[in-house]
Amino acid sequence: MAQPKRRWSKARTGLKRSTWKIEAKNLATCPHCHQPVMQHRVCSNCGYYNGKEIIATETNN
Repeated sequence: MAQPKRRWSKARTGLKRSTWKIEAKNLATCPHCHQPVMQHRVCSNCGYYNGKEIIATETNN
């Protein structure tokens, strides 16, 4: 099995680790109830997606 010729330096390791970070979620506003919603998902507050009621919730009845 092949082995690496030499170690990576601490600076090189730090550069590689610098790209590992938590990114903020891309949130959009629901056009029906104006709550923040993840894109391309049904709104958990009102149950609407793409202008249509997908999930009947207690607030819609």
